[in-house]
Amino acid sequence: MYSPQLPLARSRVLSPSESEVSQADPHPVGGVGGLEASLLSLIHHHHQRSVLLRDRTEKARRDAIRSAGAVSDLLVEAVNGGVQEAFLNQKRIELEIRASAATVSCFMKQTDHWLASTHALNSAIKEIGDFENWMKTMDFECKSINAAIRNIHQP
Repeated sequence: MYSPQLPLARSRVLSPSESEVSQADPHPVGGVGGLEASLLSLIHHHHQRSVLLRDRTEKARRDAIRSAGAVSDLLVEAVNGGVQEAFLNQKRIELEIRASAATVSCFMKQTDHWLASTHALNSAIKEIGDFENWMKTMDFECKSINAAIRNIHQP
């Protein structure tokens, strides 16, 4: 921390004879009055330095508060920017999910339709196979009946 340097007091040390005179006369010329002026000057100088230091401290405090506010705003903006981007990505993903769900639903209906068509085709082929088998059986039985009738009518 900055510690202001106070000027040193300039006073002279009184000799023993002068000190006796100063005790006898409370205000000798250049004695206590000079010391009083020096003390008043020190107090005045100290007061000016205190006011200057208080002003600097107050200015530094205001600057620190302003800087802290700016940093806070920047941090909030950075976080909000990330949150906003995440929110937009989430909305896009939700739209993609809805579109994909609609496409899947369409594909499911189409697959069910194809499955029904394939089942119908299999049934038709089976019926054709059954009909062909029935025709072969009928052909064999007709031939058997024809052979039996020929055997009967043969002389």
